[in-house]
Amino acid sequence: MMVFVIESVVLCLVFTLMVYIMSRKPIQTLYNYPPKIQERVKSLDEYKDQIPTEKNKAVAKIGACILFVIVISLILRFINGYTTFLQAFGWGFLLWTIVNLYDAIVLDIIWFCHDPYFVFKGTEDMVAEYHNYWFHIKGFFIGEGLALVVCALAGVVVQFVF
Repeated sequence: MMVFVIESVVLCLVFTLMVYIMSRKPIQTLYNYPPKIQERVKSLDEYKDQIPTEKNKAVAKIGACILFVIVISLILRFINGYTTFLQAFGWGFLLWTIVNLYDAIVLDIIWFCHDPYFVFKGTEDMVAEYHNYWFHIKGFFIGEGLALVVCALAGVVVQFVF
């Protein structure tokens, strides 16, 4: 159990670092903002040549999923010693859920929603949208659905590749 707690803390810290690095250019993370903010930013001339395409968004999400499958598989196989699909899927899903919950509450609702750094110039009047907690709660549940796929793939990797 102690290994699991340590893994959870380390993964939350690593995820925080990743989010921090990505957040240095908020326009690159536009698709992580509530839809009304995305629409406003897309309509502003200041940002028109900087907005990532839908293709960039898809490539980034797929790349992140592949990275997560690899990282979770390595952790579960070589740190936890799991060798079966069910072990890897179950513990992987639990680890993912902890990081996903941390992301939704700490990084999104507490940090993102209240840090003026993330407010795009020209959207300062959209305070209610920046404080749209429901958007981040829905994101948590979408992340849980994605976890089913990623953790199932990690389970397959643990059982059949390592």
